[in-house]
Amino acid sequence: MPGCGKSTVGRHLARQLGLTFIDSDTEIEKRIGMPIRDYFSAHGEAAFRDVEQDVIDGLSAQPGCVLATGGGAVLRPSNRDALHSRSHVFYLRNTPEELARRLRHDHQRPLLQVEDPLQRLRELFRERDPLYRRTAHFVVESARPSVPALIGLVLMQLELVGLVDPSQVPSHVDAPHN
Repeated sequence: MPGCGKSTVGRHLARQLGLTFIDSDTEIEKRIGMPIRDYFSAHGEAAFRDVEQDVIDGLSAQPGCVLATGGGAVLRPSNRDALHSRSHVFYLRNTPEELARRLRHDHQRPLLQVEDPLQRLRELFRERDPLYRRTAHFVVESARPSVPALIGLVLMQLELVGLVDPSQVPSHVDAPHN
């Protein structure tokens, strides 16, 4: 979902693991030569999703990186398939209410430039939550944890399934405390 922390957590996670961080939205903007919001306005959502699909197809095939995708990437079955089959997908799950709180001052997200952003987030969540769950290998509830706590949760999951050697994880990354 928009505002759940994909880019922030992804950037920190990549740094911790010594991997390259890639944000698909940044790559899309490089390709189209303008902000996504402007492209969305000029060409519509379908044209944007076509570009997004092509970019995700290329990025999901790159080894050795942490990829953060836009929140709507899961809308296309080909994106879900590429992400699920070529990578280890984490869904940073959050409530629409918490997302609305986080995004209350953000005016850059085209889908949220509506009269009632909370209602729009609720609609997006209803539509996308099942798609995120279907695409993800791991679901991390991210309502209130800090960025370090979220990174700790992700690293613990990667460690548990043998994708990260515990010796690679810096000792200052602790599991969240309850």
